[in-house]
Amino acid sequence: MPASITLSGLSYSTPDGRPLLDNLSIAFGAERTGLVGRNGVGKSTLLRLIAGDLSPRSGTVSVGGRLAALRQIVAPPPEMTVADLFGVTERLALIDRAETGEASLAELAEADWTLPARLEAALSRLGLGIRPDTSLAALSGGETTRAALAALTFDQPDMLLLDEPTNNLDRDGRRAVIELLAGWRGGAVVVSHDRELLETMDAIVELTSIGASRYGGGWSAYRSRKAIELAAARHDLDDAERRLSGERQSAQAQAEKQARRAGAGVRKAARGDMPKIVAGGLERKAEETRAADARLAERRLAAATSAVEEARGKLEVLIPFSVKLPPSGLVADRLVLSLDRMSVGHGDRVLVRDLSLELRGPERVAITGPNGSGKTTLLRAITGELPQLSGTVDRRVGFAFLDQRVSLLDETETIRDNCRRLDPGASEEACRASLARFKFRADAALRLVGSLSGGERLRAGLACVLGRARPPQLLILDEPTNHLDVESIETVEAGLRAYDGALLVVSHDEAFLEAIGIERRVSLASASDETRLD
Repeated sequence: MPASITLSGLSYSTPDGRPLLDNLSIAFGAERTGLVGRNGVGKSTLLRLIAGDLSPRSGTVSVGGRLAALRQIVAPPPEMTVADLFGVTERLALIDRAETGEASLAELAEADWTLPARLEAALSRLGLGIRPDTSLAALSGGETTRAALAALTFDQPDMLLLDEPTNNLDRDGRRAVIELLAGWRGGAVVVSHDRELLETMDAIVELTSIGASRYGGGWSAYRSRKAIELAAARHDLDDAERRLSGERQSAQAQAEKQARRAGAGVRKAARGDMPKIVAGGLERKAEETRAADARLAERRLAAATSAVEEARGKLEVLIPFSVKLPPSGLVADRLVLSLDRMSVGHGDRVLVRDLSLELRGPERVAITGPNGSGKTTLLRAITGELPQLSGTVDRRVGFAFLDQRVSLLDETETIRDNCRRLDPGASEEACRASLARFKFRADAALRLVGSLSGGERLRAGLACVLGRARPPQLLILDEPTNHLDVESIETVEAGLRAYDGALLVVSHDEAFLEAIGIERRVSLASASDETRLD
């Protein structure tokens, strides 16, 4: 059966009754489709509806061919192995018995002697050189994700459902997933914020609160089409504003004309040139005409105003976020940070050994490397959260550290209160202005941090840190794009491009690093290998 997924009039509400998807109709075929949209719009829920994990409120889901969904394994049981993940434990055990002469004739007839080689090849495609009897608990989170994806594609299903398959993967892991999907000949629906992965898609489907729109091609083609839509929205707003201005001028001219006519009638009646009954009739008719004209002008103004509001609303959805920030005051070649033969790790385990590094002026430096190489541990030592094992760290300027949880924000406080706490010298007006730069205006600034999505939380952290009258001269970020939708990532990128201080960033997201203007890289290898300065 050809690979296909057809959604017809699909609607779904959350357990608390909040509508999430409404009358959604769309089809996916034997192609790779990237599913994008804001956090909370229902992308992961849609995958669960397709997989049958959830039931829609109304509508239907029709699937052609065999479907396989990537499920995140958060805490695998200690006894679960890679072979269990593939579902081949018994089949491998049969081969072992056959090789030792313990299998019966009937079992020998069922033995699949190609299985070990095929299993090794499937793991190798995802960059894994591990044995089938390896415990999943012994793997890193990234290795477990790659093993799960290898198992998912092992039996060549017709359609794949993948929810953020490159999240928490290092550079090699992301590359392996991208290459696997680039060669995939079945259908795939991929929820992702990874623009490098999305670039390899055959189509992009954007999910919004009012439905879904399909764009042919990968990420660049999608963004080009969105740019055309933005230009069209600007044109529509210009037209709507011109019509509104014209209606206002027409209404003013008509009112002035009516006033002149009324004045002439009053003067004529005062001279006694006509009987009072005739004068009264003319006055009533004139009043009726004025009222009718006023109602017509009011309807036209209302329609023109509504058109402007609709055009402006569409433009605000499409227009890229931009922000202007106060200067940090960091001068060129100022020593910002110095590490001298610094080693970090946990207990006796050394993750980074004898690292020396200097940041000067508004440099932008990325720390990269495979999972487990000590990137986050290094940042925590640089900021003083962890003691280094040896060597020294010299922080010469004020800095702010935004970890993956943005833990400098108090979840029990509002965004405004966090801003006041982190910048106690700022007035209420200054704090509000800082937050408004990052789209937290009016009541939005009074939301509790604990209620924010990942993207909103990071944006709030940037607003509290960078929006103040004098931002810190060094900003340190740990995997800032993890778990964010693309719109949130682009908002963060815009804020960081507007920042004129020094940046030290840990990230596996190459598109993000390029967008924020990274100038230099420190590449960490495994603890036994030598660190490279690029």
